Amino acid sequence: MDTGGRLIAGSHNRNEFVLINADENARIKSVKELSGQSCQICGDEIEITVDGEPFVACNECAFPVCRTCYEYERREGNQACPQCKTRYKRIKGSPRVEGDEEEDDIDDLDNEFDYGTLDPQQVTDTMLTARLNAVRGSQFNSSRMPAHSELYSSPPSSQIPLLTYVEEGLEISADHHALIVPSSMGHGNRVHPMSYTDPSIPLQHRPMVPRKDVAVYGYGSVSWKDRMEEWKKKKNEKLQVVRHEGGNDGGNLDGEELDADLPMMDEGRQPLSRKLPIPSSKINPYRLVIIVRLAILGLFFHYRLLHPVRDAYGLWLTSVICEIWFAVSWILDQFPKWYPIERETYLDRLFLRYEKEGKLSELASVDIFVSTVDPMKEPPLITANTVLSILAVDYPVDKVACYVSDDGAAMLTFEALSETSEFARKWVPFCKKFNIEPRAPEWYFTQKIDYLKDKIRPTFVRERRAMKREYEEFKVRINGLVATAEKVPEDGWTMQDGTPWPGNSVRDHPGMIQVFLGHSGVRDVEGNELPCLVYVSREKRPGFEHHKKAGAMNALIRVSAVLSNAPYLLNVDCDHYINNS
Repeated sequence: MDTGGRLIAGSHNRNEFVLINADENARIKSVKELSGQSCQICGDEIEITVDGEPFVACNECAFPVCRTCYEYERREGNQACPQCKTRYKRIKGSPRVEGDEEEDDIDDLDNEFDYGTLDPQQVTDTMLTARLNAVRGSQFNSSRMPAHSELYSSPPSSQIPLLTYVEEGLEISADHHALIVPSSMGHGNRVHPMSYTDPSIPLQHRPMVPRKDVAVYGYGSVSWKDRMEEWKKKKNEKLQVVRHEGGNDGGNLDGEELDADLPMMDEGRQPLSRKLPIPSSKINPYRLVIIVRLAILGLFFHYRLLHPVRDAYGLWLTSVICEIWFAVSWILDQFPKWYPIERETYLDRLFLRYEKEGKLSELASVDIFVSTVDPMKEPPLITANTVLSILAVDYPVDKVACYVSDDGAAMLTFEALSETSEFARKWVPFCKKFNIEPRAPEWYFTQKIDYLKDKIRPTFVRERRAMKREYEEFKVRINGLVATAEKVPEDGWTMQDGTPWPGNSVRDHPGMIQVFLGHSGVRDVEGNELPCLVYVSREKRPGFEHHKKAGAMNALIRVSAVLSNAPYLLNVDCDHYINNS
């Protein structure tokens, strides 16, 4: 059949063909030529957008394609223009697909992520059968090139043979024969297989183990809420069964009273961690290397002890003693490597054990120390990210306290921490609402991952983009403070009320303690409490040794003992951040 350099595409579920102009001579040279044109796939007229311009799917060649075919090609096809093979970009008003670049606009979120309103069967019918009824009676003439409208449909009596599956050919009528498209034509072709689903047939569930109990899978990040509800329901059922079968007025078979708070098979009473076995294929080669090194070390010392240097006996003895010391330290270092222990922890069991519904949290309090000295060497933005990750940690807010030690008594650090506390009122509820990881904004917004994975709600995208703008403004304010701090006044800095900043003299200033969050009644934007955030700059006097970081840690311990007095202390550097993994 002569196609004149054009391509013929066939529908997978209908008896019809579509002719596509793909040669160089048929390309549209300008967008204006699209006015009044029809779609080269389905034949519909190109729509006019709200701006009064014709819809253009491809900005490279302006190949005339309607919005319906454009969206279907992006969702089900190879997401490229049929003519120039350029990847389609998302156009305003169309839904987002996998592989699209991240956008910052929020005025088109409803259309960008609204896949629920699309009917695949309706889209398929619109693309390939828009004029089916109008040209059903037309005949195909193989001696001439058929018109564009004549190729949308071919009657059953057409001269072109219809391809069908061999095993289904006897059961399917002539009107439902389909053009077979091999699986190898999935990429780089204009013909795409389109599955057809009968709406009268219900969707079948096909689990690998149909009769397996869901609770057997344990409790983790997969459907955590549903699994927790299932676990509570089964726990109550087991408790009722034990009470019913126990006898003796609610006691067990031994006559002991049954504790309702300790049901059988309680997941919360299982160990919080377990040792993971290490395969012999991994550990034995390293042990063999240790044995070989130990043998070489023994031969070395055998030679050194039997061949002393008579002319420099003292130097020889000193070197042998040092070598023996290094050898002993190396041997001690090999003990944990000879038998390493790897553990797997269960945070969900920790939650079940110490976070009981309707009761106060039994988790231990934790005081986290962050140490910094010179804000010009340790950027305040990095310190702010560390503090934000601590404040957003997945832990009861009344059990966490963050203490920032400013050993340089810099007003820049003080002001940066004040800005951080204001931004934390928005960042902390955002992290806990959508389970953001990692919880340091700088690392979260710069990581190259699919941030839409498991988060396809338009509210998340809208709030994420708003939060990203808030963080960019926060960075501008912090960088503005850094630029201002580079020009120190001759008389030093002053506070808002005009009093001199106590830390103008780094080596001679009183102690400063400022509580930004926690005990001042400040809440986040959703009205929830925030963890305690305290700024500490210890006292320094001339002639007294301050012992650098050790002295700063001692000052933090004394301050935390008065304010929170947590049994656990955790010290992190200002360039670290905390995650919940």
